[in-house]
Amino acid sequence: MLTIGKLAKQCQVNVETIRYYQRIGLMRIPETTQSYRYYNSQDIETLSFIQKAKDAGLQLSEIQELLQLQLEDREQVRHVIQQRLDKIDQRIQELNSLKQRLSTWIDECKTANNNCCPILKELKNS
Repeated sequence: MLTIGKLAKQCQVNVETIRYYQRIGLMRIPETTQSYRYYNSQDIETLSFIQKAKDAGLQLSEIQELLQLQLEDREQVRHVIQQRLDKIDQRIQELNSLKQRLSTWIDECKTANNNCCPILKELKNS
């Protein structure tokens, strides 16, 4: 049995992070016993699950969905992860497009024959 401070320390998170997870429904709020709320090994596992999922790039809404699934729900788990992967691929495409745009601006700036900055001119005319 751990208090919230000891749980936070053991899992290397802030107490406020645990409280936030409780407010949004990712973690349970234990009943109060003698003016304290005590956490158990299941709470440690849940917090560890959340941290590992965040480290893998999952959003809290996706983590919440995964927490509700059983180990046998492989198809649904794959669906959640595939959706996240699709979002990552989309973001990569957006970043590559942005990179190309900025690279083009740099090239235009290097080759401009007048004193006017083509980057600022482009931004001001947009």
